Amino acid sequence: MIQEQLLTELQELEVSLHQPAVRRSVTELDRLLHPRFREFGRSGRSYTKGDVLADLPEEEESFVVWSQEFEVEPLVEGWALLTYKSAHVGVQGELTRHTNRSSIWQHTARGWQMLFHQGTPCEPFEPVQPSSSIERTATGK
Repeated sequence: MIQEQLLTELQELEVSLHQPAVRRSVTELDRLLHPRFREFGRSGRSYTKGDVLADLPEEEESFVVWSQEFEVEPLVEGWALLTYKSAHVGVQGELTRHTNRSSIWQHTARGWQMLFHQGTPCEPFEPVQPSSSIERTATGK
């Protein structure tokens, strides 16, 4: 798979995890998250796949996420690192909770699954015009 195709596919999968319909679906979360999934959240908390499957479908809060500057780095066959910046979009259109994000994806018999994710607070950034509609999404986390 060429790098541009890999970037498009993983970006779409990553952004789908921002969608309330996916975040509230144990079936979809189970499909997208590797059995050994681990996250170090922006808050500093650590999460397992079990935590995510138990907690995310119960979330009621919903907000829009702005994401940009997606980059992919193939690691070895079937493994890739995806990085990007994200922020929450406030009611006035302002960006808050600026975050550097990284995910490790593994291609398994079930397709691409996220094995690891980390969110780290960062300095505010200026939004760039999205190159596609998948970069601005609604989320519950």
